[in-house]
Amino acid sequence: MADAAAYIGVGSNIAPERHVPTALDALRAAFGEIVCSPAYRSPPLGFEGSDFINCVVRIDSHLEVPDLIARLKTLESRAGRQTRTAPGSRELDLDLLLYDDRVIDLGAIRLPRPDVLDYAFVLRPLADLAPALVHPVTGRSLAWHWAHFEGDAVALTPVALDNLDGAIQRKREEGEEWSG
Repeated sequence: MADAAAYIGVGSNIAPERHVPTALDALRAAFGEIVCSPAYRSPPLGFEGSDFINCVVRIDSHLEVPDLIARLKTLESRAGRQTRTAPGSRELDLDLLLYDDRVIDLGAIRLPRPDVLDYAFVLRPLADLAPALVHPVTGRSLAWHWAHFEGDAVALTPVALDNLDGAIQRKREEGEEWSG
């Protein structure tokens, strides 16, 4: 199988200053070069908890969708994630959002992920990363969808990833690291 562009949502609200940069490192180690959107802080939806930090990365992968999702779940587990029940706080959330321009329906797995257009914390970083990318179901660009967004009204605050990288470097110096 030829490499496909996979867009992955990265989020955390349990020590996100540690888990998000470490996840980016783990994704680089697993897939090579990644391209990362700006990161945003947002409050949790549907439950009480700490703010999330979210971003979207693009990787190129030769893996079939179920295998790629399994690899992402492994990375989540290595970060300490024990359950996938929603809603709730989490150390790390890695969601496959889009896989090239393909519409995929494998029962429990549907791509593009149906909620991509529903949540600002997903759509905004995705549109930042790939504004001209056409959503394979709607036929409209991600930039168009963001400009016409009518989903959740959650406030997004930009967060500099280099600030997060500094926090993770301090954690590494203290010996706190998980491997990808």
